[in-house]
Formats: sequence, C-alpha cells, structure tokens
Amino acid sequence: MNSTHLLYLLVPLAPLAGALIAGLAGGVIGRSGAHWVTIFGVTISFIASLVIYSSLPTDGPAVNYTIYTWLTSGGYSFQIGFLIDKLTVLMMLVVSFVSLMVHIYTIGYMADDPGYQRFFSYIALFTFSMLMLVMANNFVQLFFGWEAVGLVSYLLIGFWYTRPTAIYANLKAFLANRVGDFGFLLGIGLVLATFGTLQYDQVFMHAKEAVGQTISLFPGSNSSVLTAICICLFVGAMGKSAQVPLHVWLPDSMEGPTPISALIHAATMVTAGIFMVARMSPLFELSDAALSLVLIIGGITCFFMALIAVVQYDIKRVIAYSTLSQLGYMTMALGASAYSAAIFHLMTHAFFKAVLFLGAGSVIIAMHHEQDMRHMGGLRKYMPITYVTVLIGALANAGFPPFAGFFSKDTIIEALHASHTWGAGFAYAAALGAVFVGGLYSFRLVFYAFHGKERFDTAEHKHADHGDDHDHGGPPQESPWVVTLPLVLLAIPSVASGWVIGDVVFGNYFGTSIFVSEEHGVIAEMAHEFHGIGAMMLQGLTELPFWFALAGAGTAFYLYILRPDLPAVVRGKLSLVVRILDDKYGFDRFNDWFFAGGARLIGGGLWKFGDVAVIDGLINGSARLVGWTAALIRELQSGYIYRYAFIMLTGVLGLLSMRFLLV
Repeated sequence: MNSTHLLYLLVPLAPLAGALIAGLAGGVIGRSGAHWVTIFGVTISFIASLVIYSSLPTDGPAVNYTIYTWLTSGGYSFQIGFLIDKLTVLMMLVVSFVSLMVHIYTIGYMADDPGYQRFFSYIALFTFSMLMLVMANNFVQLFFGWEAVGLVSYLLIGFWYTRPTAIYANLKAFLANRVGDFGFLLGIGLVLATFGTLQYDQVFMHAKEAVGQTISLFPGSNSSVLTAICICLFVGAMGKSAQVPLHVWLPDSMEGPTPISALIHAATMVTAGIFMVARMSPLFELSDAALSLVLIIGGITCFFMALIAVVQYDIKRVIAYSTLSQLGYMTMALGASAYSAAIFHLMTHAFFKAVLFLGAGSVIIAMHHEQDMRHMGGLRKYMPITYVTVLIGALANAGFPPFAGFFSKDTIIEALHASHTWGAGFAYAAALGAVFVGGLYSFRLVFYAFHGKERFDTAEHKHADHGDDHDHGGPPQESPWVVTLPLVLLAIPSVASGWVIGDVVFGNYFGTSIFVSEEHGVIAEMAHEFHGIGAMMLQGLTELPFWFALAGAGTAFYLYILRPDLPAVVRGKLSLVVRILDDKYGFDRFNDWFFAGGARLIGGGLWKFGDVAVIDGLINGSARLVGWTAALIRELQSGYIYRYAFIMLTGVLGLLSMRFLLV
C-alpha cells in the first residue's frame, strides 16, 4: 500500500479514531479532551480531502482499488475498497468541512450538557460512516455506510433519552429508514443476481447488456430488470433523503440537539440518497420509467413539504420542512438527468442550510432554549452576527442572486423546463410553486424572529432542551465565538460557492463519474447558453423563478412587517387548509395507524397465537401430559404385593384371551 492509499485511509479513519477515544476514554481525557481529539480527527480528514482534491488528475481515470477481501462465498467476493473521483472528492470536502464546523459549534452549544463526551463521539462516528459511504467502490461497503449513518442518527436524534418525544422521534426515524432500506437491500440483491458482482465498475460496464432482461415480479407480468433495480434502489434513497411518503422521520428528528439537525439535514445523511442515485447514473439512464418516478416523487416532496413550513412556529421545524423541499429539488434534478446540477445544489444547500440550522441554534441559546418564534421578535439588535448570517442563509435558500442557492436552484428549474422525460412538466410546475413558497417561509422566519416587536419576557426563560428548570434572566445576547465563528465561515460559501457553476455543472468537472445518455443531455444543451455568472444573474432577473421568489419574500414582508395583524386573519379564513397543513396531510396519523398500528397488531397476533397458543401450549401441554402419566404410574406403583399379583394375573389372562381370539 503506497502513501497515496494511506492518505485515502486517513480520511475516514481519523474521525473514527477520534470517536473511539472520546467514547471509550471520555472519562479519562475529560470534556476538553473529547472535543479536541474529535475536532483534530475531522480536521485531519478535511485537510487530507483537500490534498486528494488538489492531486486528483483533471482528465485522468478514477482511482479504484480494493483494500482487502473480507468474505468469499461460492463465486462471489465481498470487498472493502475506495473509488476516488471528482464526485467522491466533492462529497468528501463538503462532509468533512460541514462536520468540522458543527464540531466547533458544538463546544458552545453543548457546553452545559452532561453527555458532552458522548455527543462528540457520536458526531465523529457519524462523519466516519458518511465518508465510508461516499468513498465506497462497491455495494457492500455502500450498504455498510448506509446502515451506519442510520444507526448513529438513531443515537443522535434520541440523544436526550430521558425525553419521551426524543425516543419517539428516533424510533420513528429508525423504522422509516428500515422501510426504505428493505427496498435498497432488494435492489442490491437484484444487482448481484443480474451481474454476478457488487463492484461498481463491473456493474456499470455491463449495464447495457441487461437492457433486454426481464423479471417476473407478479404472476403473468414481466418487468425490465434494470427498472426493478433502479426503483428498489430509489426506495432506499426515499428513506434516507426523506422523500414522500418516507419523509415523516425528518421533521421529528428536530428532537435531537441543534448541531445534529445541521449535521443530518445539511450535508450528510439526507444527501446520501441523492449521492447514491447520482453514483448509479449508468443504471438510471437506462430506465425512463425509473427517472419518471424520481421526477414525480421529487415534485410532490418539493412543493407540498414547502407548504407545511409556512404554518410552523418552531424555528427548527420551519428549516426542517425547508430541507424536505430542497431535497425535492435535488431529486427532481436527478429525474431530469441533471445529475451535476443535483450534486451542485447538494453542495450549495449544505452550506446555507447549515447556516440556517446553526443560526437557529444560536437564537435558541440566546432565548434560553425557547424555539417558538411567537416568543421571539426584534432579535437583530441583540444578535447582529447571527442575524446577518441567517439573512444570508435565507437569501440563498430563497434563490436570490448572487447567493449560492440562486445558481443551483435556477439551473435545476431550467433543466426541468428543458427535459423531455415523462413527468418533467409536473415537476417544473411544482418547482415554480415551491420557489414562491420558499421565499415566503424563508423571510417569514427572518421577520418573525429578528424583526418587529419583542415578544419575549427577559425576566424568565426555561432551559427547555436540557430539562433545566432554573430561570435565566436578562435580555438575549450574541452567542460566544465558538458559535458565531462557524456561522461566519459557513456564510461565506453560502454566498460564493454558487460562482463555480461554470466549472462544476456546465464544464467537464465530473468527467466519467456521472453518465448521461444522449437523449437526456439537458445540461449539455444548457451549457451552450451559459455565458458566465454575470450573464446568468442578469438573465435570472428576467425569469419566473426570481419573480416568484421575490413575490414570496414580498408577501412575507407585507404579512409580518407591514400588517402583522393579517396572518391571524388569514389563518382563520383558510382554517381548513391550515388544519390540513398542521396535520401534515395525515401522513403521521396514517403511519401511526398503518405501520406502527399494523406492527403492533401483527405482534399481538404472533404473541397470542404463536407464543401463548403454540409455544406455551406445547410447553404447558407437555407438562400436563407428564403430570397425568406420572399420576397414572403412581397409582400402579402402590407397593402392595396383592395388587402386583392381581395385575400380573390380569395381564396373563389378557394375553391368553388374545391368543384364543387370534386362533
């Protein structure tokens, strides 16, 4: 193994080492030791990612090598290895940088928490799991990272395990992801059955040979095996990347500490599905049916989840539903074969959504862990740094130039408009509607929390998140530097990361990392019309997405600044719509009834029939049989000689009778 390969190993193993030290020796190294060792590990990972990025050849082949083979079964071998190309390195940089910012931020946010060392161990372990996922060169390692991030997210969402709502939320996340992961595992099984290997390069090389192959999923019907593979894999993506109807876990994951909200929702777990579909582009490009399904699901998620954000008052839940909507944009881009635009939006979204979540956390700290925006207002004069960074995040989220979200979001919308894949028209309409709603909920948050009159009582706030019932007096104050520094560092790419769109999206940045068929080449067509970011911004000022975003922001300004009395009136007039949105379209109740209730019903049936009737019946029945037999024998074994003689004579008489009867 050469030095370059050791550098690749260093990227995931450095955070893992920090996680193990903080988790196993947290009591020895103390609180400061826990955060220093994990921050050092993630810093090493980020620096190594930068070195790998700078040394990766522009037009050279991807680095694909196996570290070791850990299992051989028959003719199949299962290996651990890395695939290092431009797609991988971009994900490595985004994951390690956002994770590093979250680690630093956590020092301030979790300063008084008794589980300080455990928390740092978890987030470093989460980083390791995500890096193993994006660096994988085969489906087995992909599945390992996939399940590992799901497991650690379960631990993080339920970090405050004494709170029933946190336990409910982490179980909900775990079970919803199990539904998606079941489909994902079926897809991997179909890949192995079809291609005889789980190595990416071998599968992609022989993908076209499977175009004519069919599979009988139901009696009397044949389906394309590639379509079946892609749909099963996408079901896994729906779980991890929270697409309807497997989205229900993500808003409830707000029960975890705010740094986890940023880590899970910004650059890591929820983008795993987007990354996976982009990595599987050589398969998805061969199935129009799968691409159409991706478009439709993304469009539904993008628009209808954005509407729920408008009626939320919890500052973190507003951003959570915003994340669902933004993931819908990425999913629609994948369905339109605009994979580079999807990954580009993944990158820009990672920065501005991390700013919004960490900014919300800064507000929550200042408000002594109050999360209801109705108890905020006028915070900009108390928290100028937090205000400016959250405003930058909101502008990027709404898609205003020159902020990063404008470039990635507008590119996706144009790709939807140019796509000829079935369902693209619906997706385009959903995207435009979501632009208006995005401008509305983004600036509703800004105006509600930072503008207007002060709606908080400075004499008393409850430390709700940590269960501390001591009162904390005084007005809100700007957060310490360990909180504001990551905000500032993340706000910079929230503005500037979109400016590299010419190279990343319209250039040949991804090379062979992403495959797009000629009939789906919408990005290639759009590249001919790209004349630099200046021209793109000027053109954007004349197109529908900008005006829809401006209309949404203007509506928020009118409702929450000029006429703050109107929102209550509107809620009253549209009470039915508000009730539907507050009910989240009934998805939570349906899941509680169908999945949770169904699981309880099946479990109860198995208990009553399988456990009580069958297992207990066999055990108790056999015990009763032994008891009855013992009682009978006890009567026979009396110890009286005359009884034994009588039995013997009776037996002899019986045998003689049978002898005469047989004769």
